[in-house]
Amino acid sequence: MWLILTFLGLTSCLSMSGLAFAKLYWNPSYETWRFKSNPKFPKPEHVRTEVLLTIKCISLSTMLPALSLYLAAQGKSQAFCGWGGRSIWWHLGCLGALLLGIDFFEWAYHYMGHQVPAMWKQHKSHHKFYNPTPFSVIADEAVDQLMRTAPMLLSVIMPLNMDVLFGLFAVMFYAYGVYLHSGYELAWPDAHHPIINTSFQHYLHHAEGAVGKPRHTGFFIKLWDQLADGDSTAHMFQMGKCTCSKCSRERGERSVEAWKKVERVDYSCLLSPKFWLQAFA
Repeated sequence: MWLILTFLGLTSCLSMSGLAFAKLYWNPSYETWRFKSNPKFPKPEHVRTEVLLTIKCISLSTMLPALSLYLAAQGKSQAFCGWGGRSIWWHLGCLGALLLGIDFFEWAYHYMGHQVPAMWKQHKSHHKFYNPTPFSVIADEAVDQLMRTAPMLLSVIMPLNMDVLFGLFAVMFYAYGVYLHSGYELAWPDAHHPIINTSFQHYLHHAEGAVGKPRHTGFFIKLWDQLADGDSTAHMFQMGKCTCSKCSRERGERSVEAWKKVERVDYSCLLSPKFWLQAFA
């Protein structure tokens, strides 16, 4: 089961990240670049490290999901598939509770990863990617991956629809993670949305976050950061101005002239086996 989940994880995760990378980085246009948080493009070596860490972490992040399925098959959990004799309102309520509960858990663990020095030693490798691409979603170390998939074992203590739980992790959390790590912002929700965490918040998290500096550690919603740090927008401002792409465009900083000065990176080497083998030399 672990091998099957790892294969499915590699296929789905690399496909989602790869499609986003191809669209936004391989041959970027001026129109898309105007929405990029960091106007510069990362080097191919940076992307290679993201991909290799992601591949390693997928094999780790499927361990607890495989264990949850094993426990369900052995009758040692309260997991079920399908409707399980419950109403649609029960399932919708469960979905909402899981979204909110897991979002809080992910935030709390992430927040502590920046506040506790011992936990920061595990998490800091993720911050090598100060200018992240869609391949950096789960480019972490082993402990972080195991802890972040711990909610997959919730069925040991409560009845859970495994279809819903797997769907949340495989689609919503990873897919939204691709957006957060894409390095590009949307017209809506923009960085100033009062409730939703956007890719700009997560870009700042990568660019500024360090031990003792838990910048924007939330995933879906800003509430947890607001409760912990007060004004969650405070870190968006540097020297009195917001640096998100929307404000940068309004100040005229994303002009055609500025685009022409940006170094375009040739990522074609990512298709070369020799380039990947150099990482192990």
